Amino acid sequence: MLAAERHRKIIDKLEQFGAVKVSELSELFQVTEKTVREDLEKLEEKGLLKRTHGGAVPQQGGEDSLYPLQFPNSKHQQEKAAIAELALSCIEPNDIIALDAGSTTLEMAKRLPNIPVTVLTNDLLIIRELTAKDQVRLVIPGGYRHNNLLIGAESQEWIKRLNVHKLFLSTTGIHMEYGLTIFTEELTKLKKLYMENAKVVYCLADHSKFDKGALITFAGLHEIDYIITDEGIDADVAARYESQNIKMMKAALSENGKRTKGRS
Repeated sequence: MLAAERHRKIIDKLEQFGAVKVSELSELFQVTEKTVREDLEKLEEKGLLKRTHGGAVPQQGGEDSLYPLQFPNSKHQQEKAAIAELALSCIEPNDIIALDAGSTTLEMAKRLPNIPVTVLTNDLLIIRELTAKDQVRLVIPGGYRHNNLLIGAESQEWIKRLNVHKLFLSTTGIHMEYGLTIFTEELTKLKKLYMENAKVVYCLADHSKFDKGALITFAGLHEIDYIITDEGIDADVAARYESQNIKMMKAALSENGKRTKGRS
């Protein structure tokens, strides 16, 4: 069994049982306990778990779980709403934009005014939100349904011919070493295609996603132009990422949870 598959199964068991034991994983995977401990060490480095004597538990007790979800992540909803509003301020009439699948981009779709723009997306929930807006030209790549997404290799060549002005990109975690990461390998090719064909790449990530990494890296920090986050991000953390020549945009929250303003 490949290391990536072991890591995925370890995460699944943590989510299911709340803890794992080295001895049990060694028997399950038919590998040495040394190999399992190395697996746990790598996952801890990515902020996915906390090692204990003889095993591991979820990081922070699962409060900010990075585990893959079939449904949109509802945590940090006020921050995501503010980020979505700030991201929408970057869109102009007649833009051609791509909305990557994700809970914050879904919030963008809900709040997008009915204006003449072209939107490329493979997220079925985003598609549902935009179909009622008659001035929005919706472009949908082909493929088969995987949870709430459309995925298919046959659409890749078609996407390469598109000229996308602005990409609004989702990520599970952002890390100085691992870059932008997700759990689902099937999504990496489409994300990379979006990035290759976009003039400007905006990464949308609330403050809880920084310094954390999922299993699979799909992009380096140098491949994005802007990070749109919220003002809950620690100043030192923001400074480290800005030192990578990334422009940081921060959405401010008012007391009622609505965005008041954004600043770089």
